[in-house]
Amino acid sequence: MKLLRILCLVAVLLGLAHSLPAHAADSKDSAHFQIPETDDGLPGAGPIRRYDWFKKLWVQRRMNWAQHVQQDQNAVVFLGDSITQGWGDTMGNSFPGLKVANRGISGDTTRGLLIRLDEDVLSLKPKAIVLLIGTNDLEEKAEPETIAANLKLLLAEFKKHNPKMPIILNQVFPSSDTKKRSAEKIKKINELYLAAIKGDPQITLVETWPLFANDAGDAKKEEFPDLLHPNKDGYAKWAAALRPIFSVLGLSESPTDNFKPEPGFVSLFNGKDLTGWGYRTNNFDGKTVSFDGRYEAKNGVLIVNYPPEYRKIQQIWTTKEFPKDFILKLEFRACVNADSGIFIRKPQLQCRDYPIAGPYKDLKNYRPQDWNEIIVTVKDGIAHCTCNGEVLNAAMKVPATGPIGLEGDRGIMEYRHIQLKELP
Repeated sequence: MKLLRILCLVAVLLGLAHSLPAHAADSKDSAHFQIPETDDGLPGAGPIRRYDWFKKLWVQRRMNWAQHVQQDQNAVVFLGDSITQGWGDTMGNSFPGLKVANRGISGDTTRGLLIRLDEDVLSLKPKAIVLLIGTNDLEEKAEPETIAANLKLLLAEFKKHNPKMPIILNQVFPSSDTKKRSAEKIKKINELYLAAIKGDPQITLVETWPLFANDAGDAKKEEFPDLLHPNKDGYAKWAAALRPIFSVLGLSESPTDNFKPEPGFVSLFNGKDLTGWGYRTNNFDGKTVSFDGRYEAKNGVLIVNYPPEYRKIQQIWTTKEFPKDFILKLEFRACVNADSGIFIRKPQLQCRDYPIAGPYKDLKNYRPQDWNEIIVTVKDGIAHCTCNGEVLNAAMKVPATGPIGLEGDRGIMEYRHIQLKELP
């Protein structure tokens, strides 16, 4: 009888153990998520933080995430430090309809990410990874070369896990020398980051440095009150920078744009494929993607895809020429610091992320990382060009005839609603 009671008690205790919520993990569970006491045998090089506050936060966040592994499967995972953590669990609800998981820990370093990568990130089978890391390494006096070497290890693990998973790498944000994060050091890190990813089509670079830096190369006080962490306005700009990339990479839902040209206009782009366009010596009739992958038709948008080389000039032209006077209308959306152009018979009208890439940096009506309208009116060999009603070029000389062209150079560009009306 005594043995039976003992067995019953054991069974009850086992049942309770299985029924306990995940947050009631015992000390062994907590120990599992601790930062290793020494650097021995750990991947990478450079600083691993072990301040008391950081060790406590590290365990708390990692234990909490362990409860959500199943529900966060196939999310777009944001990985980083306090800048990422501070955006909140839902990234401020900045990406409606997109499943996201925030895996930022305040104070973390590149080497810290390497330690927790498998459990916190790769176990989620991410749909994509958005990475921002490196600023805390600088505060701990790590050299840019060490930070970039750890980035390479992170990227190698991402690619090993899934060679087709999109990786979105953000440049390290500007800060201040007063925060032990000089502009010179951050720019060097970003140069090394770019060199590490050049030629890799799996990785898209987000040029957050020119987006946020002032003329001195420091963070702007109005967006980074403490010169390190963005405020609401700063996060809004970061979200705007990411949305076009998510759309082009197919991570977010983009409803098909069923555009119809205005009366008297004809559409130069059917929204479905590249019919009517080519590389001068060929055409892409019936094809949705150019043979080099640079130009793509998707959901009513003609996309100039990100060049793995960072910069690569390629031009696509209409297979038809336009000798009569005409009005050309189109809309474009430029990722941060993107560089493109519109060819009017032959000469190029610069079409870029104007406030950063120029040359028209003082436009009042330009909408960064949103859709903007270009109107070009050609009469008697002169083109009058506007963006959202503001004059870009009032008297651009053009040949007597020629096609319409689009250029890809740097970054992602999107074009839509491309329509032309011949004038009497």
